[in-house]
Amino acid sequence: MSAERALSLKAMERFERPRNYGPLDQWDGHARITGPCGDTMEFWLKVSDRRIAQATFITDGCGPSRAAGSMATELATGKLVKEALQIQQKDVLQALGGLPQESEHCALLAANTLKAAIRDCQERKQTNDRCSECASAECYSKQRREDESEQEYQDRQALTQRMCRIGYKLLVMSGKGGVGKSTVAANLAITLALAGKQVGLLDVDIHGPSIPKLMGLDDGRAVAHDGELVPIEVGGNLKVISIAFFLASNRDAVIWRGPMKYNAIRQFLKDVAWGPLDYLVIDSPPGTGDEPLSVAQMIGQPAGAVLVTTPQDLAISDVRRSVSFCEKVSLPVVGIIENMSGLTCPHCGGRIDLFKTGGGEALAREMGVAHLGRIPIDPQIVVCGDDGIPYVHRFAESPAAQAFAEIVERITAAHQSQLQSSPSEGDTA
Repeated sequence: MSAERALSLKAMERFERPRNYGPLDQWDGHARITGPCGDTMEFWLKVSDRRIAQATFITDGCGPSRAAGSMATELATGKLVKEALQIQQKDVLQALGGLPQESEHCALLAANTLKAAIRDCQERKQTNDRCSECASAECYSKQRREDESEQEYQDRQALTQRMCRIGYKLLVMSGKGGVGKSTVAANLAITLALAGKQVGLLDVDIHGPSIPKLMGLDDGRAVAHDGELVPIEVGGNLKVISIAFFLASNRDAVIWRGPMKYNAIRQFLKDVAWGPLDYLVIDSPPGTGDEPLSVAQMIGQPAGAVLVTTPQDLAISDVRRSVSFCEKVSLPVVGIIENMSGLTCPHCGGRIDLFKTGGGEALAREMGVAHLGRIPIDPQIVVCGDDGIPYVHRFAESPAAQAFAEIVERITAAHQSQLQSSPSEGDTA
């Protein structure tokens, strides 16, 4: 029996004529999530007197996706926000009278997108708790500097307030290209999100953005609302922004000099509706040029750099420069990750060190920084990257995914240690 014929009467009705379909012109909450199946769903919410007065959606998915999105909006409309936040996949399936087993993921995507839109609404309305907690340290300066204009002062205020709501900023760097830095950044962000953290993933590789491809967001486009840029949401607690979301085509080249790149990065940090985040992972281009320098100057504290290398001497010598860069801009080095560290033979199970091994650990000892871990070579990392499927989602039990999980544990421990040893020190942006 086909998926369409297996649908209940109620599901079939919403399959053919979905209710609440289309965006809202004025809304209080918004979310856009692309599921592992490749379907993208987008929700808009209007809230009045703590109840969801109106909920709408769109999807590029199949009939079951339209049915699930329609039913999720119907279930949410009229409910208190806190009640709507409890709507789950099983509630959508039950209200529809079920979906074919191969389409049940559509109900999960609808429930997750609804929750993400509700969280977005709550974030927009709540006061800046993080800033309130550090009010004694004055998380942003109340005095205009002598060398800045009124507009520069207002921009600095907005930037510092935005960064103040982010628990920890992680700048992922590499001394040279080809070491898998963007793959590491993307999978670190996903691993943090899978651990229940609220995470942002910012791609500041202006000339060669890779994050959209790795995350399956090649067709993603940025949305503006009330003077803010709305990031694309993945999985409910991961927000992504990239220069690629502003280009008409993925063939377009960005031909900018330093000042243009600085202004774009400042806008990504200042104007994107990140909301409260536990972590902001920032993927920078190779080297120590305009992009990492701009980020380091603007993100404030607490923050740190994660340096990615491969084991061979050529890559390691460039990472030394990255460590020196971090010292000069007062950005703490969280540690070094050795990527592409050995391959397990699929035939005999033996280990093959294609690019040597242990170089990252030796460099960490030499430079007096932490060695966060080694990520082994797995051909599926390449396949997942090309297909736009996050590797740690698809192969959660693999040695490489386990390595990412252990690295994230060390990063979170380093974050807590930095918080305890380095209290906030006023205006840091």
